Amino acid sequence: MPFLTDRSHLHQIRRHSLFSRVDFRFVTAKHFTMIREFHLADVLTLSNAACGVAAVLCAMLYMGSHLVAHYLTAAALTPAALVFDWLDGRVARWRHTHSALGRELDSLADIISFGLAPATLGFAAGLQGMWDWLALTYFVCCGVSRLARYNVTAERLSEGSDKVTYFEGTPIPTTFLLTIVLALAGWQGRLADQLYGGVWMFGSWELHPLSLLFVLSGSLMISKTLRIPKI
Repeated sequence: MPFLTDRSHLHQIRRHSLFSRVDFRFVTAKHFTMIREFHLADVLTLSNAACGVAAVLCAMLYMGSHLVAHYLTAAALTPAALVFDWLDGRVARWRHTHSALGRELDSLADIISFGLAPATLGFAAGLQGMWDWLALTYFVCCGVSRLARYNVTAERLSEGSDKVTYFEGTPIPTTFLLTIVLALAGWQGRLADQLYGGVWMFGSWELHPLSLLFVLSGSLMISKTLRIPKI
């Protein structure tokens, strides 16, 4: 009887070990499969996202160090993200590698590089009043909404081709213009209390007129009637 018990126990151990190995192989294969499915265009899109994250981190670094070099580095990473954003679309069309995954990656990368990064740079520049907070939050939410609407309507807007013929509202990369203004302010030493337009008081909250550019940009992104041909 002890002999049978030992054999039964040994059999259970072997079964458990076998299932563990099978599960491990299955999980490992699934993860590596996702990575192998990335195309060159997807790598470029992830490079876009990496530039956006680096811009956010540099802006945060500036708030602690107050070194203008950190601020200008954050601003300079936006043009780099814009280049990667331009390249991923061209490469995808050139290699005919359009995919739902690529479209989602592109939207997620864009909201970091052209939504969150400019807002963080603006906050680091001195847009820190409560009205400014609302303006920057509104701007980012408009960017998220703009990209979500694009993903939903992209097939209809393409009219049967593999390319969207026009944009509803301004594309989110146009927020690059905000980064140019903020970079110019940093280059001229017009940050914090020296920001363009000064500061206004509405009630007990501060508003920097410069933050209204973010409100304008966000509103143009979510416009339904503004149609811009895609080049």
